[in-house]
Amino acid sequence: MKIVQLSPRPNGVLAIVSDDGRVGDFDVVPYFGYEAFERLRDHDEFVKIHNGGYFVEWDCGADLSVDTIEAKWQIIGHSITVEEWDERIEADARAGKFDALAAEALAEYHAGQAREF
Repeated sequence: MKIVQLSPRPNGVLAIVSDDGRVGDFDVVPYFGYEAFERLRDHDEFVKIHNGGYFVEWDCGADLSVDTIEAKWQIIGHSITVEEWDERIEADARAGKFDALAAEALAEYHAGQAREF
């Protein structure tokens, strides 16, 4: 696993996206009891993080390997590429999934209920 996106959250959790599209959270709070991680209790220090791809490192010197993160993170879903998003939208459009919505919008427009942007 390689970390492609990393976002610190206020509750001591890192939001992570991996190179294979998995999205999840890693709770750093259990590590706050270790000397190297003590300063990370302060959110201003916690957000001073750098993504090394195969590790994360804070300005205070604390770091975690991708192996540690992968072993304990909570996967909450998968990200998709722009191309995959476009393919899904196009498939839904071909399947008629937007027809009712479009018809409703046109009816509102013709009834004078639409506003200009």
